[in-house]
Amino acid sequence: MNNTFRSGLSRRSFLRNLGAASVAATSLPGIAAVQGPAAPHATRGGVSNNKPLLSLPTEDSVVFISMNENPLGPAQSSLDAIAEMALVGNRYHGDVIQRTVSTAIDLFEMKRGYVGLFPGSGGALNLALMSNIGPDRPLVYADPSYEQAPSVADTMGAPKFPVKLTKTYAHDVRAMVAATPKAGAYSIVNPNNPTGTMTPKEDIVWLLKNKPAGSVVIVDEAYHDFSNADSCIDLVAADQDIIVTRTFSKIYGMAGLRAGLAFARPDYFQKFRAIAPYAPSLASVSITSAAAANAALLDKDLVPTRRKINADNRSETLEFLAKRGYSVVPGSQTNFFMVNTRRPGGEFQSAMLGENVAVGRTWDSMPTYVRVSIGTREEMAKFQAGVEPERA
Repeated sequence: MNNTFRSGLSRRSFLRNLGAASVAATSLPGIAAVQGPAAPHATRGGVSNNKPLLSLPTEDSVVFISMNENPLGPAQSSLDAIAEMALVGNRYHGDVIQRTVSTAIDLFEMKRGYVGLFPGSGGALNLALMSNIGPDRPLVYADPSYEQAPSVADTMGAPKFPVKLTKTYAHDVRAMVAATPKAGAYSIVNPNNPTGTMTPKEDIVWLLKNKPAGSVVIVDEAYHDFSNADSCIDLVAADQDIIVTRTFSKIYGMAGLRAGLAFARPDYFQKFRAIAPYAPSLASVSITSAAAANAALLDKDLVPTRRKINADNRSETLEFLAKRGYSVVPGSQTNFFMVNTRRPGGEFQSAMLGENVAVGRTWDSMPTYVRVSIGTREEMAKFQAGVEPERA
């Protein structure tokens, strides 16, 4: 990977990160369901739950705003669906997964066969990448960005072409096309991680029109629900050479429940199956996670309510940092931001941990910047209190 995980974190923080990595590693790349017979919408289980879940106790009450998790947890509608589905957990109930896919098809106005349900979006991204890159099909991606794509390229023996972001921290699509005439896939993380910034949809449309024939654009929209920007999912419906992934880990607060969606033409899903023919049994979504995802999609108040809560807490924190002379990457439309700590990021991490606040990491290309996730208002107040001793 191109990032450097800076030292200075406590043993407990290390174990927390290790645990998250283990979850990611055991989420085998696979497609649980692509389409199914039309199913009626499930009854909405309740209104959005906008109160944070009770935190697991720790010996020194460390605030974790390091992994882009949603402190609000699953909405009440999802929790009710989980409780109901758990009562019949002795049965396989594959129809629940089909129902969730059908809900996504209706919600996003897709054709049948164009939506798949996965255990998180990580497996879908792996399959999208693995089925389109290789020794003679390079990967083109942004730097800095989420490292999954270049990591998969290493596994597949695919040449890598990192391209710097623009001055506005967008993907430089023209430079990406110019990077190699033999690209197999272009990775676009939108909004980008770690910068939180958007690449305009018109740039992605330009990329689709000007990329080499036979290549595919893979757009990771894990954080898109936090923004008001246009999605690229409709480009899938228009049969473009594009794969779009979404996750329930972020705004829906279901990181540990593992559910995600992929939007792609049926021929791309067929390529997924060629890579992992046994994926349905190896990495299927549990019926409780599927039911929770279905309820979340049907909860009309969930996304706009949480988007506002996140935006308010982010704005208040950024205003605090600006008054104290800290600069941040402008334009974040996610539940995190990048702050310039004015020194090696690992030192800032360690100092903040001394204040019982665990913040995120650095990237090689931005060594003095640290990624900070947005927590509850109370958690961000503790972050602000921890920053005070760091003021220049």
